[in-house]
Amino acid sequence: MSLTNEQILAAHKANMETLFGLTTKAFEGVEKLVELNLTASRAALNEAASHTQAVLSVKDVQELMALQAGLLQPLAEKTASYSRHLYDIASGTGTEFSKVAEAKASEAQKNFASMVDAAAKNAPAGSETAVAVMKSAVSAANNAFESVQKAVKQATDAAEANFNAMATTAADAAKTATPRKR
Repeated sequence: MSLTNEQILAAHKANMETLFGLTTKAFEGVEKLVELNLTASRAALNEAASHTQAVLSVKDVQELMALQAGLLQPLAEKTASYSRHLYDIASGTGTEFSKVAEAKASEAQKNFASMVDAAAKNAPAGSETAVAVMKSAVSAANNAFESVQKAVKQATDAAEANFNAMATTAADAAKTATPRKR
């Protein structure tokens, strides 16, 4: 089975569209990351200025200690929030890439299966056993690939659940470890 010029051009066009689509998704992820970092930097700068003003107006050591202790809890919460946003950006971008990869893999599987079917139709008489073995091997490879995809999806879901649980635990620990200023 040979490919025609039209088929080659169509495949090239589809690959270029996929490349540009992935590039767009990557830039969107970078854009979100830059926006998150700018927002976090702006907030940190404002908080540093406000904290400096508060430190300069302190009258005694106890007030300074209370001010410093009151700074730790919001810092831990903000760090956990920043980590969650960062994870969401990375996860969203990764999900988009995974969708494209899965679609391309599925398309490649279908194309390969149709090539095997076309080869089987044009196979010489007496080669039915070899064709059946080839089809069986292709089917086994497809099943193995689907199993790997499911395992990766389960592992990703478990990692996300663990990350969310860890972030919640860290934020809760920061709340209980640092007494609130009254």
